[in-house]
Amino acid sequence: MKQNGILPSRGLVVVPVLMLPTLLGAVWLALAPETVSARVLVVAGTVAMAWYLLAGIFAGQRLFSELALLRQVRAARRMLGDEPGCAWIVDAQGAIRAQSAEAERVQDMAGRDAAALLTRHRARPAAAAAGLLARVGDDRPARLPLGDGTCLTARRIPGTVLQLWRHEAPQHDPVPPVQAAGPGMGFGDLNLPIALLELDASGQVLTANLAAQALLGPVARGTFLGDLVDGPGRPLSDWIAEVREGRDTGRGEVLQTRTGEPERALQVTLGASPGTDRIVAVLTDVSALKTLEAQFVQSQKMQAIGQLAGGIAHDFNNLLTAITGHCDLLMLRRDNTDPDYADLHQISQNANRAAALVRQLLAFSRKQTLTPQLIDLRHTLSDLSHLLNRLVGERVVVTVTHDPSLRPIRADARQFEQVLMNLVVNARDAMPGGGEVAIRTENVRLRSRLTLKQASIPKGEYVRITVSDQGCGIPPEALDKIFDPFFTTKKQGEGTGLGLSTAYGIVKQTGGYIFCDSLPGEGTTFTLYFPAQRARPTAAKPVPRAPAALDDLPDERRRTVLLVEDEAPVRAFAARALKLHGFDVIEADSGERALEILSDAALAVDIFVTDVVMPGMDGPAWVRTALRDREGTPVIFMSGYMDATLSDGNAAIPNTLFLPKPFSLTDLVASVESHLAGRPGPAQSADGGEAGGTAALQ
Repeated sequence: MKQNGILPSRGLVVVPVLMLPTLLGAVWLALAPETVSARVLVVAGTVAMAWYLLAGIFAGQRLFSELALLRQVRAARRMLGDEPGCAWIVDAQGAIRAQSAEAERVQDMAGRDAAALLTRHRARPAAAAAGLLARVGDDRPARLPLGDGTCLTARRIPGTVLQLWRHEAPQHDPVPPVQAAGPGMGFGDLNLPIALLELDASGQVLTANLAAQALLGPVARGTFLGDLVDGPGRPLSDWIAEVREGRDTGRGEVLQTRTGEPERALQVTLGASPGTDRIVAVLTDVSALKTLEAQFVQSQKMQAIGQLAGGIAHDFNNLLTAITGHCDLLMLRRDNTDPDYADLHQISQNANRAAALVRQLLAFSRKQTLTPQLIDLRHTLSDLSHLLNRLVGERVVVTVTHDPSLRPIRADARQFEQVLMNLVVNARDAMPGGGEVAIRTENVRLRSRLTLKQASIPKGEYVRITVSDQGCGIPPEALDKIFDPFFTTKKQGEGTGLGLSTAYGIVKQTGGYIFCDSLPGEGTTFTLYFPAQRARPTAAKPVPRAPAALDDLPDERRRTVLLVEDEAPVRAFAARALKLHGFDVIEADSGERALEILSDAALAVDIFVTDVVMPGMDGPAWVRTALRDREGTPVIFMSGYMDATLSDGNAAIPNTLFLPKPFSLTDLVASVESHLAGRPGPAQSADGGEAGGTAALQ
């Protein structure tokens, strides 16, 4: 016989097995009294038997308890035979032990947790079910309104630990609603802007003013306060008892409403009414305050992550620059038939993968380097659609619908494409059986501030982009975490948790907004807002060809570069790369050393190439000092991310470009050559615009 996983018949086998070492040890001890092994065997066998006996006692108690509960359930199940509606027998742990015929016809819930009854009615069904379970007393039933005019009632079945839960529809003669309190009831004028409830000693509502009913919706007289708001993490009856006895501090609790739409956060403060056993509850709607608090917490979290990512990026990108750079130098001396060439290529490829991971870290921390430009989303999505269709596979269809008069937006085209790809890949993964991903763009004008979830959008003109799928949806408890770094609802090994956080960071850094709406089983929609631009996008400038080899350079192109970098491996690579391509290079390991070199007025320097973050004087600081005597010298700043140092200055630095680390040998040389020639190159203007020789660093 098996009861709840316990097999009593196993004892017939286990007992002899456990007795065997004891018997063998006893025989051995009799034959060889001085043998240590025999004594150990006896002790081990005795301990094993004692453990088995204790375990047997415990298992027996569990077995008898389970058998007693089964007898109670069998007796209680007979009560369900006369139930015309939906009813369930629930045990003390909240498990559904039996159900009525009507409940089984609607949905078979036997063996499931009672919280499953509330998934469509409560954001936190487990907490609601536990609260209802705890409020039931021997002679005190409990009631939980479900918000659709029906309610769930629970009462203890006498002589058992079981409860009978019923789903009840509104009666023909409903319980009279609480009266709106007036002057005669102690709440003052009906138009009093403060929401007030009058409760009896047990916490049931007696009266309410109009402001309270506006927050909670219609409330029946006799409704327990716990049916209107979630508990404060302890039984409401305990809190009410503390108020009656004068032990409550009166600080109040922030609780979520269970009735009315939408769900609100209320500051609930209880106070005893002098000379009576009644209690007055003061309700204050703090939903907006909680939203602001959530926004502040999110911004603080992202700021902390940004600081961490920035520190990692600075050091890690220096290492990657040295690795990829020296790899390029080695590959220059070998052709693809060399046995070592493939190994060097692998090193270079994996370093580039590491660089991509750092870019993701910088993306969600909003510290990555962007090149914003005016882009026409119709052209961008048209060019991207082929890649999107390859990403989703044959079972998923991507459809794109545009507003005919769609305005351009200002964004980094490559990073915007990354956002769209991340969202489309997520939509594909949510539809393993196939479906449609719908992308829609349109112009919208917000005539007033729009508040959605945990962000507020100022009024103005925007371009709205929606990406919708027909997938499984996102559980409500996960919806507030989907943009958190490393959070994923996918199985282990199927997601890094960086896709949506990267999209969030890119959108926010671009000046846009992103929101998510989802219902389990009904799909998900991501909505993006970007400020609309009036100017028309211009065609992208062509990227110059790779730099020529040293032998192909004419003598007049030989220029002098002042290279300032505190990291020796990066400086060594950059100096060798520039020398190989026909430049004279003067090296300095700090801003102070660079100024010492430039103190020689006879020294001709054609361009400054400098790191941004260095001990002592940072890049912009020494460059500003140097340009006082060498006005017009072009500058290239190198850094792992667009640090605030680049925009923190009183004087503008003209003719400045930004080269993000890690960079390759080709990127470095092409940037220096193009900047000296006044042409666009791999680097970008340090103010975030398109590359060009006249850009200024503010």
